[in-house]
Amino acid sequence: MSHNPSKFKHMKWFFVTAALLLFAFSTHRNGNPIAGNSPGLISGPVKKVIVFTTADSTDYRLTLTDSSSFMDFGQPFETQPCVFIDPTKTFQTFMGIGGALTDASAETFAKLPADKQQEILEKYFDPKKGIGYSLARTNIQSCDFSSDTYTYMNDNDASLKSFNVAHDEKYRIPFIKKVIAAAGGKLPMFASPWSPPAWMKTNNDMVHGGKLKPSSYQSWANVYVKFIQEYKKRGIPIWGVSVQNEPMAVQTWESCNYTADEERDFIKNYLGPTLAKSGMTDKKIIAWDHNRDLIYQRASTILSDPAAAKYVWGIGFHWYEDWTGGGKIFDNVRRVNEAFPNTNLIFTEGCPERFNFSQINDWKWGEVYGRSMINDFNNNTVAWTDWNILLDEIGGPNHAGNFCFAPVHADTKTGQIYYLNSFYYIGHFSKFIRPGAKRIIASSSRGQLLTTAFKNTDGKIAVVVMNQSSTKISYRLCIQGKAAEVTSLPHSIQTLIVN
Repeated sequence: MSHNPSKFKHMKWFFVTAALLLFAFSTHRNGNPIAGNSPGLISGPVKKVIVFTTADSTDYRLTLTDSSSFMDFGQPFETQPCVFIDPTKTFQTFMGIGGALTDASAETFAKLPADKQQEILEKYFDPKKGIGYSLARTNIQSCDFSSDTYTYMNDNDASLKSFNVAHDEKYRIPFIKKVIAAAGGKLPMFASPWSPPAWMKTNNDMVHGGKLKPSSYQSWANVYVKFIQEYKKRGIPIWGVSVQNEPMAVQTWESCNYTADEERDFIKNYLGPTLAKSGMTDKKIIAWDHNRDLIYQRASTILSDPAAAKYVWGIGFHWYEDWTGGGKIFDNVRRVNEAFPNTNLIFTEGCPERFNFSQINDWKWGEVYGRSMINDFNNNTVAWTDWNILLDEIGGPNHAGNFCFAPVHADTKTGQIYYLNSFYYIGHFSKFIRPGAKRIIASSSRGQLLTTAFKNTDGKIAVVVMNQSSTKISYRLCIQGKAAEVTSLPHSIQTLIVN
């Protein structure tokens, strides 16, 4: 049953608009009610919360749906669902949310009309008109989401004299430059390799796993430097690198394996010192870049060695560990933070796999993102990066046939753009939680309501509440003795802004 009857739609918007105008007038008349008080305390004039909603069986997509006043509120009872917020308890500083600018995304983008290209750029990267992505990832050499397997140098060129990124100049580099412009001229970006060239590997193949030959360690470390330099020449600054995408996976596409000891030693003896000698101590190194299952073993092996740990900015992780059907292992991320609180945690890749166009409107895709993002942020993750930001009508291009879902798909034959509900679920975080925000306590009294909250640098509090049940739930947003009444629709996600 629809929760948006058309005959009530205009009436509802009238009352919401009137409430927001009253809120704006009150704020203007009374000044900033937070100024002069302890950080985050609710005091002075009665506050309001405004609510943005994306919900199944409605046309709500990041839609402003409600506003509510905070009133005095005493002891809560177990019969009344509540989401409790405590702005006085702060945790990690938020860096950003974004996606991967792969060859596949760039090729799909290039096949679209100019107006559709501009639409996608605006909807992803404009913080006012879109969802405000503020982070990006790209690949070093080819990956599965490339149309072909390629390298940046000739065979057996250990000195890298033939190194060039000409392949990327056809699609990827022009695409990335447009993305940076759409993001306001600045976009932190990290780069990840899927495989060294075949001649550097023990299996003489860029695919099917294999290892980096010890004799090629230094040449491969030099590739990171060359890549950063060449992209910088083209106006694309690289903020950091991960050591290896999925170092424990043997894939039918580009892959390379490192044990924890091998990755530690490569960082300690080659990659870290090589970046430092090249004047790139500001470039961040991300270790692991694989699933949550083995994250603690990998992190503890590398970070327990001071000579390696000094080069490591963070531990990256993916979400594909559920291959046994055992569920997501969110607590493993927390374990790393508990043991190594000074090392950053960054989600580096995730997407629903096995693309099927008939499932493009399934509501579960957004909920997969919402569940992961809420848990990862509550476990002290500082940044979250989706996989491909754009794919075509078959979930590619992908030279290995590993077709996947993205938040946005484009039919390259007709130019039609499809925004999956996952795009809007991600937007409930990226649009309202901005770089520099601090995570604060958010605690739900109902398991059906997942929640996280951040306080932005402008003082606004953004609370994300996801209802993963099939039931409408009325709850109270409670902040230090005051509460506002809110209703969560079945299978929905909301962002509540407390000004």
